Amino acid sequence: MLGKLSNWDDTIVALSTPQGIGAIGVIRISGDKAIEVINEMFPSKNLQEQASHTLHVGFLKNGNEVLDEVVISLFKSPKSYTGENVIEISCHGSPFIQEKIIQAIISKGVRMAKAGEFTQRAFLKGKLDLTQAEAVADLIASNTEASKNAALKNMRGGFSNSLHQLREQLIQFSAMIELELDFSQEDVVFADRKKFQELISTLHQNTKRLLQSFALGNVIKNGVQVAIIGKPNAGKSTLLNTLLNENRAIVSEIAGTTRDTIEEILNIDGVLFRLIDTAGIRHHTKDSIENFGIERSLEKMHQADVVIYLFDVNEIDANELKKREDELIQNNITYLLAGNKMDLDESFSKEKFSSFHNIIFISAKNNSFIDQLKKSLVNVAVKGDLNTESIVITNTRHFEALQKLNIALQDVQKGLDENIPADLLALDIRQCLYYLGSITGEVTNEDQLDYIFSKFCIGK
Repeated sequence: MLGKLSNWDDTIVALSTPQGIGAIGVIRISGDKAIEVINEMFPSKNLQEQASHTLHVGFLKNGNEVLDEVVISLFKSPKSYTGENVIEISCHGSPFIQEKIIQAIISKGVRMAKAGEFTQRAFLKGKLDLTQAEAVADLIASNTEASKNAALKNMRGGFSNSLHQLREQLIQFSAMIELELDFSQEDVVFADRKKFQELISTLHQNTKRLLQSFALGNVIKNGVQVAIIGKPNAGKSTLLNTLLNENRAIVSEIAGTTRDTIEEILNIDGVLFRLIDTAGIRHHTKDSIENFGIERSLEKMHQADVVIYLFDVNEIDANELKKREDELIQNNITYLLAGNKMDLDESFSKEKFSSFHNIIFISAKNNSFIDQLKKSLVNVAVKGDLNTESIVITNTRHFEALQKLNIALQDVQKGLDENIPADLLALDIRQCLYYLGSITGEVTNEDQLDYIFSKFCIGK
């Protein structure tokens, strides 16, 4: 339950635009006294007499001191982001002016907002549920088209609506089971066990589908870590430079030039790929620095979501490549084989590598077939359709709660199969309801909310 969280009645203020000099800054105030406080500082109009959702231009004063000429945006409760009285002050973007305004507001009994407190109040006032509130933070942090679309979909309530429907159906059956307990001595059955079996089956399928979507959601939200590995002088640094279209890594014909990992970010089809150029992997080198670089390369290889194994098509045969592929498979590594330097031999034929899957041939130096490499990389890394209209889970907290829900549903199914007493079945159903409610915020606590909203920026 929300407990004392729902008793907030003070007024808060914070800068909602980024710190630093800009054209304008926006200061947000929310709470019962928001209009009263700013009205005292805004002699141009009586804001308490103005309609909600209106703009007002004038000078903002602290006593006789003019702080700035501003635009006041007025939102009256309950038709505001937080559900409270909200005022947004658009002032000039001087940090000095912004701080003067904020301090003047604080001097009138308003306190500084905590991180995410405006959105937390929106949740407590029922303007958003917890999944929608978290989607606000995801939208602010989005840096690709895919992550923006996923956050917008959740903020509009796509995920929430699906969970609410499932929870309402489960509550109805739970009520019937609880009713049976009240008439336990009469041995009556109110809940249709067959329909309940069908509901649990549907819930289980939907939960598994949501859990499976997390792989795609994780890619959308966090991107894909890609390690480029291979023997020294296979062209790894050249490939990195070609993909980035800049000379990021030093390129030399001397084997072992790259001694440490180099990391850069590349956006391909709306997905962020974190490219890691690693030191060439070779054995029996006596160079201690190179050995350290090789150890780092192997470490990055095991940490990566995808490995591009780059090889010189003129220096390797099918048997050796098969050994390298088997090593990747044995280590359960998602991989793409990339044959480089195909331009050095005019008679080069792909036939000797015809037995391999997930393989592509390029010339990193000449920028040949690099677009095909990018497409292959997306196909290997992205498990699902980025443009899907289906609900995609991107939040680890939601994923963990759904995992627990999945186990609880299995317990309910087992109880139905074994025809256990209604009181024990009711306990398992309550567990399911708890995990569903914990996702949307219908079941929560102060510590959990403080943790979730502490990750927001101040002013949102």
